Amino acid sequence: MAETISQDTPAVGSVAERYALALLAHADELRAQDPGALDRIAADIQGFARIASGDAGFRAFLADPRLSAKQQQGAAFALADKAGVGKEVRNLLGVLINNRRLAELPAVAAAFGAKLAERRGQQVAHVTSAFPLNDTQRAQIVARLTESGFSGVQLSETVDRSIMGGLIVRIGSRLYDNSIKSKLQRLQYAMKGAA
Repeated sequence: MAETISQDTPAVGSVAERYALALLAHADELRAQDPGALDRIAADIQGFARIASGDAGFRAFLADPRLSAKQQQGAAFALADKAGVGKEVRNLLGVLINNRRLAELPAVAAAFGAKLAERRGQQVAHVTSAFPLNDTQRAQIVARLTESGFSGVQLSETVDRSIMGGLIVRIGSRLYDNSIKSKLQRLQYAMKGAA
């Protein structure tokens, strides 16, 4: 099954990209002693970001600037322990918290995944859904994109409740918009044209 990214890829040179590149460089250093380090770290950060993005309370927690570093550290480390992430991602969380950048975590995970996909020659499909995707839905999306001629597809997931349902998929220069919001807008335009 394809790896996933939790959010859209941040802009080149962004804060999130710099953290992602630092984590990628650290993973490269570890590969001399542990050949599976890069895959393990990628799975840890993507899994943690997926759990964090699926929990509305944790998303609100990430965005709350009133919380102290100690409060953020306690909650983030508890979730990291629950997710079973390794020390590298746990250390990244600590650095983000100490630098008051914990809210950047989803963007850091997205940037890490995008850089790793680029390195591996994979294509990133940006998928927007009204609700978090499950593993079956992810596999179906990857299968459909593979049938359409895309290879090595990696998903970048965004949850946007305003689309009401359906999916928006952007891969390369192609955009597939099958959201309920877009369908309603097209119907509205068609009804205005008929009047």
